[in-house]
Amino acid sequence: MGADRLFSEKKDLLKGKQIGLVTNHTAVFKNGTHLADSLFSLAPYARLTTLFGPEHGIRGDASAGEKIDNSTDAKTGVPVFSLYGVHRKPTKEMLKNVDLLIFDIQDVGARFYTYISTLYYTIEAAAENNIPVIVLDRPNPIAFMGSFGPVRDTGLTSFVGIAPIPVAHGMSIGELANYYAGELLNAKSPSLTVIPMKNYRYDAPLSVTAENFIKPSPNIMSPETMLMYPGTCLFEGTNLSEGRGTYFPFLLFGSPYLDNEKLLTELKKYQYQDISFEAVDFTPVEIQNAVSNPKHKDKECKGIKITPQKNLKSDPILLTLRILHHVIKMHPADFSFREKSFSILSGKHDLMTRLKSGENPDVIYNSYNQELVNFIKIKKGYLLYE
Repeated sequence: MGADRLFSEKKDLLKGKQIGLVTNHTAVFKNGTHLADSLFSLAPYARLTTLFGPEHGIRGDASAGEKIDNSTDAKTGVPVFSLYGVHRKPTKEMLKNVDLLIFDIQDVGARFYTYISTLYYTIEAAAENNIPVIVLDRPNPIAFMGSFGPVRDTGLTSFVGIAPIPVAHGMSIGELANYYAGELLNAKSPSLTVIPMKNYRYDAPLSVTAENFIKPSPNIMSPETMLMYPGTCLFEGTNLSEGRGTYFPFLLFGSPYLDNEKLLTELKKYQYQDISFEAVDFTPVEIQNAVSNPKHKDKECKGIKITPQKNLKSDPILLTLRILHHVIKMHPADFSFREKSFSILSGKHDLMTRLKSGENPDVIYNSYNQELVNFIKIKKGYLLYE
């Protein structure tokens, strides 16, 4: 990992610095030590002066969307500024005791995962305040699946769509940092250093990239969840439960009105070889440190449980569009979109309208292919591995 190399090969970058660390619970070494604790222990060689926490907080236990206040880290006594509260970007006041920023957070490879928006704002703030920034690289656990999905349209910039990239970008966090600096922030000239991993390959399977798995956020509860998340997260923009309030979020969806047996019959017609489906009943409930008010809370839902193989080759976004096509057709009076949410998650102005019209989901999905090809060409200039 980049963090290991920082300490074993690049420690001189830290000498005499007042360090601000953007991080969460995923920034640990193999022995379980957190990066913040290792940096704090360097004093007086270098001093950890400030911590910044993303969505879900510095320890990763706040629910999705829950606003987080500034605090003090109990272990080190270092002040923690929330980047998921009043501010999404470090301010000049927050950075007053910082002359080096370090970013180390595990990503899951999806555009709407907000940690990569925090990365963007960290680099931007560093540039605006003339502070160098180091990004410690970590694997993209689904990079072996490549880049796929629609590229975000102009006019749909949000904290779940900070950049015009596909839903599954296929890049490591360090490569994304270089992409942001080169394509989006080039006029601001950030002083950026990416410390890459050793012996990382894009075709590394999930068993390698998710080795020693730590939940990157409360509802990514298993490595397999990350495989489906780029698709099934779109259910957040509908009145279907995306499985929050159960122990299978993003691997389970449904609602009180869903005819899950009929839908199961339709899904089996696609003859997926690496995904299995099961009709199930479930009741979303509050789960401490995961979700307080899930969709259809305390109501019995009819749903489908999705089980992908770890070497998944099928596209989870196309699968989700196929599911939505059938649900709209089966339940035109009951199904509805959360229109703004669906648009910013999908990143497309026209996708919801096209699905509502009954257009073939495969045709819709393929119509976005050229913009994906264009992105992949640009992306190649920022890749660090083979």
